[in-house]
Amino acid sequence: MSRRGLFKIAWAALGAYGLGSSHSAEEFAGAPVGKKALLQRATKNEFNVIVAPVGPFTDVDVSVKFDPLSGKEDASGGIVFRFTDGKYYVVRANALEGNFRLYSYDRGRRQLASAGVKPPALGQWHLLRVVAVGDHIQGWLDGAMLLDHRDSRFKSGRVGLWTKADSITAFNDFTIRGVTGGA
Repeated sequence: MSRRGLFKIAWAALGAYGLGSSHSAEEFAGAPVGKKALLQRATKNEFNVIVAPVGPFTDVDVSVKFDPLSGKEDASGGIVFRFTDGKYYVVRANALEGNFRLYSYDRGRRQLASAGVKPPALGQWHLLRVVAVGDHIQGWLDGAMLLDHRDSRFKSGRVGLWTKADSITAFNDFTIRGVTGGA
């Protein structure tokens, strides 16, 4: 199944998870696809997660373009996958810390894999991609595979987007290709 440009058809249907998440579709000059981007503006939450209404998926290939606009504590963007009952994986890039990481989240974060990277520039679009097939998880940033890890704790779930703390981030061109099932 392919859901290229999911935001075009599901702006209103996306379901926010997390107290105080503040996502909105807004006109955004320079958006890679179309004229709008999904902006996350909440600045008081530990994490901000929004999940797409499609799925659940077992195996997925998910990509999104993100633009970290600002943040003093954090300036990041990430892809959530295998999200079920508040448990999930996230692959995220942080423009302030210069790292690209895979975490599992189950009532507390646990870092699984990390790569040092040139910090994604603020105010510029970057491409995130995650491929998860069985227990094999790979993460790409701007076309380079930087994470290659195996973990079997979560088998299936929905996919979505993630930011942390005061990160204000724009998302565009969200693409989901996957095998539905589970959860």
